[in-house]
Amino acid sequence: MDKQGLTTAIVHGDRVTGSEHGGVHQPIHTSVQYGFERVEDLIGVFQGTKKGGFNYARQGTPTTAALERKITGLEDGIGTVCFSTGMAAITATFLTLLRAGDHLISSRYVFGNTNSLLGTLRMFGVEVTTVDTCDVDNVKNAIRPNTRMVFVETIANPGTQIPDLQGIGDVCRERGLVYVVDNTITSAALFKPKAVGATLVINSLTKTIAGHGAALGGAVTDTGLFDWSAYPNIADDYRRSAPKEQGLLQIRKKGLRDMGASLSSEQAHSIAMGAETLALRVKQSSDNALALAQFLEGHQAVGKVFYPGLKSHPQYHIAQALFKSASWLLSFELRDAQRMVEVVNALKLPIKATGLADTRTLIIPVAPTIFFEAGPETRKAMGISDGMLRLSAGIEDIDDLIADFSQALQFAG
Repeated sequence: MDKQGLTTAIVHGDRVTGSEHGGVHQPIHTSVQYGFERVEDLIGVFQGTKKGGFNYARQGTPTTAALERKITGLEDGIGTVCFSTGMAAITATFLTLLRAGDHLISSRYVFGNTNSLLGTLRMFGVEVTTVDTCDVDNVKNAIRPNTRMVFVETIANPGTQIPDLQGIGDVCRERGLVYVVDNTITSAALFKPKAVGATLVINSLTKTIAGHGAALGGAVTDTGLFDWSAYPNIADDYRRSAPKEQGLLQIRKKGLRDMGASLSSEQAHSIAMGAETLALRVKQSSDNALALAQFLEGHQAVGKVFYPGLKSHPQYHIAQALFKSASWLLSFELRDAQRMVEVVNALKLPIKATGLADTRTLIIPVAPTIFFEAGPETRKAMGISDGMLRLSAGIEDIDDLIADFSQALQFAG
């Protein structure tokens, strides 16, 4: 997609690569089985010697393959595997590339469900160390002889902390570590993790890329920067492929064929349609988030605002250097946390719901909901107070949003 702008390439991608009857979109392929005239070709698909064929929908369909091409282009990668959800994509990445006795370094500031998954990995015998990745020295100091992987989010949900993305990338390259970057909050519209040396890029397609709160999906993209021939956990069956293909092939085979976390053609088509307006939506929602953050920071009832587009944010300069804008995610705290429920209930436009990157603004109290299971100690380590409110800015007219927050904050006392 380097030859064309992001939106141009997505909008015309299906037509350029070819679709049935001249359609401007790839059709929805609902077949589970795919037949062949020659049994040799069927055997070739199973053994990996025939490229581009399909045998069973659990491992992909022409519709999911079309979406994978789009995501690969967005992230400037060499290949992508799509999954039923973003969590399925993260889980497949961890479980197919890590073994008992391996060591994973993760950012301390991660999505609540990802934090829960780290606990599951520990149950399976994978050693996990969580650190403040805003300082690359914490990552360096955590490295052990059995360290295999480092995992971060570009902008942490919900605290908006930004890791030293470039510094960590340099360390991973020097030490031969797999560098996994969750790009869900920013998406390729704002940032491409390949630029900082990421090995694999995770996207919860449900959110920024699909963007309308209407489809679940996830993706893992290989940037092509890592030589998998040096990675010890690739099964012998996949060593026959080119070194740069081995990691993603194992993720596809184990994550889709064995684990069955498959994306349906119907959901893939919906996500592909949503992706066409990705850059337009992200610009509007990011502009709205910045305007809301500035309004909230200047309001007497608000104690603190967490948004990388504000100069008061600890990683403001990183956001300015790496991201086209600071995204649609922001969080804030009222000076009087006891008034939180009254204020949220007084809001008319933001939907009181979980989820992120919808076209509609969403709001949720963090501690008693999405991070309740994490417990008070973990929340404290993540910088999540009992009064934190998470906001996913939508694409509404900003004057309407500010007016709504202005009237609701009257209940803050």
